[in-house]
Amino acid sequence: MEHTPVTAARVLAFALAALLPLAGCNRTPNADVVATVNGKAIMHAEMEKAFATQLGEAQQQQQPTKEQADALRLNVLRELIDEEIVQQRAAKMNLTATNEEVDAKLAEMKAPYTEDQFNDKLRASKETLDDLKHDLHRSLTIEKLLNKEINSKITVTDADVTNYYNQHKAEFNLIEAQYHLAQIQVTSVPSPQPGNLQNSKATNDAEARKKIQALKNRLDAGEDFGTLAMNFSERPETAPNGGDMGFVSESQMHADPAIYAAITRLKAGQITDILPMLDEQSKKPMGYAIYKLIAREPAGQRDVSDPRVQQAIRQQLHDGRSQLLKNAYFEMLRDQAKVENYLAEQIFKNDAH
Repeated sequence: MEHTPVTAARVLAFALAALLPLAGCNRTPNADVVATVNGKAIMHAEMEKAFATQLGEAQQQQQPTKEQADALRLNVLRELIDEEIVQQRAAKMNLTATNEEVDAKLAEMKAPYTEDQFNDKLRASKETLDDLKHDLHRSLTIEKLLNKEINSKITVTDADVTNYYNQHKAEFNLIEAQYHLAQIQVTSVPSPQPGNLQNSKATNDAEARKKIQALKNRLDAGEDFGTLAMNFSERPETAPNGGDMGFVSESQMHADPAIYAAITRLKAGQITDILPMLDEQSKKPMGYAIYKLIAREPAGQRDVSDPRVQQAIRQQLHDGRSQLLKNAYFEMLRDQAKVENYLAEQIFKNDAH
């Protein structure tokens, strides 16, 4: 599982794009304060930290112009203001995340890793543990607020599902069979980034054959396929997800007749023997793989009574309504807040001629 910093600002950014109105221009605020939300200060240091994060590595390659830097700071500050508005609303409704909830979420994130591996992930993302806890506290608070104010009020009825199905029937007609697969892959090709938790990599054919056989033995002994894939599979795109490849169409699988034949003999939950992998261009051996069949979806029309069809429609209708209500809700909160954006005033005063 790749760690991506969980910032509440990013959770909100898609829904809070409109510019906040500028407040009056006749104050001389503390130079360390760039904005206030209902009297609560947003500090210059907080804005600069978020600014540096968003600027990222681009700053090392090319310095932004003053105008570009000012525009980015305005965007960053607007996100911090929007975030503060929502945090204050959550506090008012006694929905702020507790330390216990933050610790539980942190433990969940750390579960797949050793302590050293987790610390490496933190260093790679240039975050401290305190930064991560702060981000988790804010994002969990937003989640609690949205669940209370929006998601708990959305109902999708059986009639809604049926109506959607009747209007979009073609979406549920599979033209060909689909296979939901997972894979453990070991290659004999040297590569600096295997993408697994153990940083495990075979460098030649002998090592690859030895490693894949050891993994097959562990699978035969009953060890979990997904856990072994996360720790040892050498395919960076799928290893973090337990080797999950998603759905692969039957026509795609015909590209390698040996793999197709092996998979079509499986029942859901079973795994193949060790299969050689060929380079697509040269057709020469490049490693070995073991596949697991998670599910097979035959071609044809899916009926509205299919539980998976029901679930997919309910989720889609729920998400659509949730997004609309979030947009309206955030607009209402913004309208009710008293915002003083000193940075915007300063830029306008200095740059307007």
